Amino acid sequence: MPNRLVVALAYDRLSTFEFGIAVEIFGLPRPEMGPDWYRFAVCAIEPGPLRAIGGFQIMADGGLELLDQADTIVIPGWRGAHSEPVPTVLIEALRKAHDRGARLMSICSGVFVLAATGLLSGRRATTHWHHVENLSTIYPDIKVEPDVLYVDEGRVLTSAGSAAGIDLCLHVVRADFGPEIANRLARRLVVPPHREGGQAQFIERPVPPAREGLRFAPLFDRMRARLGEEQPVAELAAEAGMSVRTFLRRFKAATGQPPGEWLLNERLVRARELLETTSHSIESIADATGFGSAATLRHHFRARLGTSPAAYRSRFAQAADRQASKSKKPPLGAADFSLEG
Repeated sequence: MPNRLVVALAYDRLSTFEFGIAVEIFGLPRPEMGPDWYRFAVCAIEPGPLRAIGGFQIMADGGLELLDQADTIVIPGWRGAHSEPVPTVLIEALRKAHDRGARLMSICSGVFVLAATGLLSGRRATTHWHHVENLSTIYPDIKVEPDVLYVDEGRVLTSAGSAAGIDLCLHVVRADFGPEIANRLARRLVVPPHREGGQAQFIERPVPPAREGLRFAPLFDRMRARLGEEQPVAELAAEAGMSVRTFLRRFKAATGQPPGEWLLNERLVRARELLETTSHSIESIADATGFGSAATLRHHFRARLGTSPAAYRSRFAQAADRQASKSKKPPLGAADFSLEG
């Protein structure tokens, strides 16, 4: 759908940062992205004036009637998280929009608005790690994923805390326009196209000494360079100049994950990139990224991403094909995965 309409909700005591993410990615004019880029509008869910956190007011483009036209609806972090009731009129409007085919996505505590609609019942979802326990307690029928940056359940998507909204929005752009456009936008934002790991790395924990970062950084680079190989813990510990016990403790302190979990996430990131940007067989990609077999890759894809490698590739191939018909640019290279100012 060219020029699809993205509508961001606005309300009194608006979460400014999360709202700003939606504006930055969907609301800015971006002629370099082509003529089919998103249209954007702000929907006030209640009469004004609407005060945003930070001391300014929002002038919205319209009220809840905008949701009748929206292709995508963005719900910023909700005021008071779980303690502030969601207006019934908003719940009904969101359900109606979803029923007619709109895509709904929440950032951070905006998941409590989606949860109140009942649309997350029986589905996976995430939120800021600080709210995970409350979400699980209040809505036990939701399959809460505590250690991911975002969850895509088709037309209902949720992100973890604040900045993870950027990851989710880039994921949506990638689904709509293909990896080349998403990577180009990521470079404009000076963020990686795929952020590594889950939100466990951001949960409060003692800050590792600076020397640990210096010691592990070269090892991380070497581990990424040989994802297709076996990487036994004993050999990694020897490379780091530590005993196995010390290595495991310090690796987890530095990354929030044991080495095996860290490697699994890195392998999935690389597999996703290859599925998006190459025509290699799934078996070849599984071998190149260290999964060994297509069956193992499918297992981890299903467990972590809720889809199969073939379905993932198909989704992004459709968006890439739409862009290829409008552009004669050369295929992606390694430089397309680096950051530029």
